[in-house]
Parts: sequence; structure tokens; C-alpha cells
Amino acid sequence: MKRIALLLIAALISIGINAQKTYALLTGVSNYGFDGLNLRNTTKDVKQLKKILDQQDMIVTTLTSKYATRENMEKKLNAIIRLAKPEDKIIFFFSGHGNTGSFLAYGPQSFSYRELMSFFAKAKAKEVFCFIDACMSGSAGEIFEYDWSNDPNIHKGVTFFMSSRAEEYSTENNWIGHGFFTQALLKGLRGKADKNDDRNVTVIELFNYIYNDVTARTHNYEQIQHPQLIGPGSSHNTILTNW
Repeated sequence: MKRIALLLIAALISIGINAQKTYALLTGVSNYGFDGLNLRNTTKDVKQLKKILDQQDMIVTTLTSKYATRENMEKKLNAIIRLAKPEDKIIFFFSGHGNTGSFLAYGPQSFSYRELMSFFAKAKAKEVFCFIDACMSGSAGEIFEYDWSNDPNIHKGVTFFMSSRAEEYSTENNWIGHGFFTQALLKGLRGKADKNDDRNVTVIELFNYIYNDVTARTHNYEQIQHPQLIGPGSSHNTILTNW
């Protein structure tokens, strides 16, 4: 009887050690250090998302404004990539300015989506989720427009949630204190996206909620903003949060 109890304890310890982890790097730039480039709500985006992910027992690192340099992002990404095991997940979030094919870290310093993918290509984690709230972020889709099946610089398990189409701007709403995309993301992760009421929020549930919310709320703006989901269909039923 004692032997069985010891074996059970050992098994439980092993399960705890090998339990799936989610590593998240949340970045945002409100103050770029240049007049005319500064934004109001991106640091708030990071702080509010951190609160939600902390409640999910994720391992969260944040970089905001002057600390959100390209160099610091690279260092933190490399650290996470070294830690994450095949059964783990990686989340990357950025809120700030964007151009075609890239987003702007502090400086401003350009960080292309192709370069971001080259970092994730080194990861053992099978699933990576990127949330980008930046203008023209849908241009990341260009990465997938050629046959990358044998390209060692592409991680085949990366899913992008992008705030807009390749030619569209992403809008901040100063009244709510967030970008429209991030506001919908926060609400969706808290449970609003759980369409089938199973208390889990999956990738496809979250995207559908974000898309419907953002397009509805930007309907009366100069340009309707259309979030984009880019990545493998195999990730659609992956659970991101539960509530």
C-alpha cells in the first residue's frame, strides 16, 4: 500500500513538472521618442493583457516604450524559445506603429514579420500565437504566399492575429483607452468569445469575435478595419484561455 502511494506521488510530481506551459512576451510602444509618432494607449494594451494572462497562470514578460527596443525583444524571444518545450505554447503581442511587412519597435526600429518568423523557426514549441495591433499588419500574409514547406526559416505552427488588412490602418479609440483590435482581444479572452459556452476560448472563436467586434465598431469611421487570421487551420480548435 505504501509503495502504491509513493508511486502515485511520484506520478503527480512528474505531471506537475511536465505540465504544459505558456510563455508570453507582451510588447508595446506609446512613447517612440519622436514628436508625432507617440501613441496614447499601447502601454495600457500591454498592462491589461498581462492581467488576463497572469490569471491563466502563463509566464508573462512585458516590454513597453523605451524598453521595447528591437534588441530587447530579440533577447526576450531567444530566452523564451530556449525555455519552451514541444508541448508548450508561445505568445507574442505587439501594440504600436506598423508598416508594410513590419512593425516599429522603440527608436523607431523596424522588425519585419519575416524576421520574427525566423526567431520562431528555432522554437521547439509546436504552437506559436502572434497578436499584432499595428497598421498594415495583415501584410504578414506575404510570408505564406510561396511554398515554405521546406524552408528552415519558417515555423509551420505560427498563427497570426492581425489587427487589419495589409493596406489598412489600425485605429486607437481614446474613449475606451485601447485600440479597437486590442479591446476586442481583451474582451474575447475574458470569455466573450466563448460561443459554445464550454468555458474555453479557442483560436477560431476568438478570431470570429474579434473580427465581428472590430468591423462593427469601425463601421462609421473613414475606413472599416478588418482583422486577419493567418496560419494553419490545424490551430483553430486550440484553447487559448478558459474562464
